[in-house]
Amino acid sequence: MKDYTEYILEQAQKLLSIDSPSGYTKNVTDWLLETYREMGYQPQRTTKGGVLVQISEGTGTVSDPSEGPILLTGHVDTLGAMVSSITDQGTLKLTPLGGMNPNNAETENCRIITREGKTYTGTFQLCNASIHVNGDYNDTKRTYKDMEVLLDELVSTKEEVKSLGIMTGDIVCFDPRTVITPSGFIKSRFLDDKLSTAILIGYAKYLKDENITPSRRIYQHITVFEEVGHGGCGSIPEDVTEMLAVDMGCVGEGLECTECQVSICAKDSRGPSHYDVVSALIQAARKADVDFAVDVYPYYGSDVDAALNAGVDARHCLIGPGVYASHGYERSHKKGVKNTFDLLKSYLG
Repeated sequence: MKDYTEYILEQAQKLLSIDSPSGYTKNVTDWLLETYREMGYQPQRTTKGGVLVQISEGTGTVSDPSEGPILLTGHVDTLGAMVSSITDQGTLKLTPLGGMNPNNAETENCRIITREGKTYTGTFQLCNASIHVNGDYNDTKRTYKDMEVLLDELVSTKEEVKSLGIMTGDIVCFDPRTVITPSGFIKSRFLDDKLSTAILIGYAKYLKDENITPSRRIYQHITVFEEVGHGGCGSIPEDVTEMLAVDMGCVGEGLECTECQVSICAKDSRGPSHYDVVSALIQAARKADVDFAVDVYPYYGSDVDAALNAGVDARHCLIGPGVYASHGYERSHKKGVKNTFDLLKSYLG
């Protein structure tokens, strides 16, 4: 059977090349719609702007929730920022979109998208960023109040910036700096969650290429407001009995997951995953000889949490390839991608 890892990485690179911070996602969802259509599916854009597609009708008779329709969720909205004001000196003050930490974004190149569709470039820097001038450089806390975007334009006043068409509310997109190393590491901003979205695309292609019809009806929902907390709150088919977020697995101190594994989340910041789903995922991983870890994430919330908070009555869990340095310059590995893909195949049949 074909190895879909390279195909998944190709799709991830394409997704990562399309700017899509929360609130500015039409370009990436246009790409998703076309990609699903090329595979022979019939995706639809939700009212909120995400993409919903049924990838399997299913062949089994539903007798319990474990055999009922399942919704696989991923998201393509990323961290980013918005212009909050223009200074008298012609620099831009920002407000974050999602959890873009200013410590991680310092000195990053960025793009400013105006309401008229023009794009300007700049760099996100500490105010008074020259170490040879600023004696408090090392001691200054990095906050959005103390940082700014220097535009790559010859401007030095608020009026000159406004004359470019830049205004409060414009979207600021940070450079993802995507690299795949010869040793198999995947380094980029926004692997959360474009890497796992690419895995979902790979799974959809696998079903078509191999002419496989799982016993369960399977939907995929690619949301566009996950990073701000309400991506998975709506557009969930009424017959869904289970939701599986395919997002990132966390790698860090106190956790077992590595960048080469798939993580199964037993509990996140909102509470435990459904016990039976976690158990079934572990069983499926062992059956397929998948390298996995089970972990508890103290500071993590996902689209399935948002759906449950909105009142959806469904079993739930979260899986994903191990990702280090979450919400920073993130890193995963091809093995983590393959293990996540193989777990999906084993679990869904």
